[in-house]
Amino acid sequence: MDSEERSVAVSGDSGQTNVNTTPWRKGSSRPTKGLFRRTPVRISRNLNTGFKSPLLSPGTPRSSRVDQVSLREDIEELKGRREELSTQIALLEAEGYSVEELDQHIDQLHEYNDIKDVGQMLLGRLATIRGVTTKDVYGEFGLELED
Repeated sequence: MDSEERSVAVSGDSGQTNVNTTPWRKGSSRPTKGLFRRTPVRISRNLNTGFKSPLLSPGTPRSSRVDQVSLREDIEELKGRREELSTQIALLEAEGYSVEELDQHIDQLHEYNDIKDVGQMLLGRLATIRGVTTKDVYGEFGLELED
């Protein structure tokens, strides 16, 4: 690209500094000296401060108390749920079930559901190709809609 980079003198606290700016496009008219200067880049001292949300109002102790109360309630609820699950696990183990056996059963159910989903997609596509309803295709293969 045939463009020359322009440089603008900016006076600051420590004297004059040259700041490189966007190159001029070929064939464009250049502004008179002093116009269209780029704002000097200054490092802000507020870059490392935390984000202050406009939705939160600072200094409201009532909301923090409510938050603490609701958090405590949630913790107690979760502890109760954990105790219920531990009791259910103990009952299943007492009935002779093992965790590995249950995991294997769950994996088999997932595989069954995946195979069933593929079958339903195929029946739906077959119905579309034939121009009939899925109900008609289910009936042709001796299947109930709940299957």
